[in-house]
Amino acid sequence: MAKKPLIILTGPTAVGKTGLSISLAKAVCGEIISADSMQVYRGMDIGSAKIRPEEMQGVPHYLIDELEPDEEFHVVKFKHLAEKYMAEIYERGRIPILVGGTGFYIQSVLYDIDFTENGSDSSYRRELEELARERGAGYLHRMLAQADPDSAADIHENNVKRVIRALEYYHDCGEPISVHNRRERQKESPYAAVYFVLNEDRSRLYERINQRIDAMLEEGLVEEVTALKRRGFTPDMVSMQGLGYKEILDYLDGKCSLEEAVYRLKRDTRHFAKRQITWFKRERDVCWVQKEDFESSEDILAYMLEKVKTVCGKEVRLQ
Repeated sequence: MAKKPLIILTGPTAVGKTGLSISLAKAVCGEIISADSMQVYRGMDIGSAKIRPEEMQGVPHYLIDELEPDEEFHVVKFKHLAEKYMAEIYERGRIPILVGGTGFYIQSVLYDIDFTENGSDSSYRRELEELARERGAGYLHRMLAQADPDSAADIHENNVKRVIRALEYYHDCGEPISVHNRRERQKESPYAAVYFVLNEDRSRLYERINQRIDAMLEEGLVEEVTALKRRGFTPDMVSMQGLGYKEILDYLDGKCSLEEAVYRLKRDTRHFAKRQITWFKRERDVCWVQKEDFESSEDILAYMLEKVKTVCGKEVRLQ
């Protein structure tokens, strides 16, 4: 049975994935599934650089504005929902395109990673949650660094829920979850997939990040976070730990000046982009698209369409 086509477009934050994804989707009769851990939340528009309805140009998008900020969103939920939408897209004779910078979300679908629960009772999880409350997120992250250094390097200490899941997996299974994930990544993909990583010269990318954050502030990032805070969304929620939200929350809570918050946001976003690039360099069967190697965005699109036809074959209908 022929594998179904799947297109992936990823890359570091602020590199220009959104505009290119629209051109690509229109060219291949595609529909877009957001592989982003923040754009799924309603009311978190400016800080997540969420695509606006008018920018979609009629291309259907999924996993955008589907949850409230106090709802939990993680890789298991992402995979379940993404595969549900992919089935619907295939049923319409169109091609799903995963677009976003959350590498582990992309992996989960591309390699059909198994997240089967271990049958654990919740007592150990509750114990870890209590430790986090009593001793702080850093204490839990140091526990993870001892048990599973690779996972600790990939998971920010503020993402307490992911830290707890990794510790819980180690406790229940006796092996690091990073080992499990590496094993799962060695599986052959069930899709005829082409995996594009859009990238740019580091200095130019950092300049784009700084410009984007300046634009976010002009568009009302502080007001957006203020409104979320008024609605009762708190710093301990995973959604509010996202870049752009935790820094502005610290400013609103009087923990730092706005100037310091913006400085940290720009610095940490640059560091995040660097970690994203490192992640994608570890991936196999990736097609790197280095922007400065092309004369124009039209040339980039033409190159990508040629790759899509080669990898996905005659399943692809070009507009």
